[in-house]
Amino acid sequence: MITGYTTGVYDLFHVGHLNILRNARGACDRLIVGISTDELVKAKKDKYPVIPYHDREEIVRSLRYVDVVVPQAHIDKYEAWKRLKFDVLFVGDDWYETDSWNEYERKFKELGVKIVYFPRTPGISTTDRKKRFSDSQ
Repeated sequence: MITGYTTGVYDLFHVGHLNILRNARGACDRLIVGISTDELVKAKKDKYPVIPYHDREEIVRSLRYVDVVVPQAHIDKYEAWKRLKFDVLFVGDDWYETDSWNEYERKFKELGVKIVYFPRTPGISTTDRKKRFSDSQ
């Protein structure tokens, strides 16, 4: 059985989120999804998500592509692997060949964990959606 892992904020859930979860589940037998906690989002983006963690968790948990939802309180994927022991890590291709992900590539290769980069869904962004909503007010 191949276990996959992916993470996200999943704020203002949209078709781009659905696409990554559908594609990830299609490439593994069991999909674990880490959802960023409100505190992690605040620490990384200096703002809280629009949708509180427990609501985002319920939305993602309800999807047929998702087997397990866990809180993501830290961004360190290696620490997550120590707890969850996944075989494949799915991430957006905007992280491809960045310093941090080159380091993950090195670490995970030693462990036999594959990293799969999915393309972002064109024209879809939570940040853009928030801006459009704000501009319409």
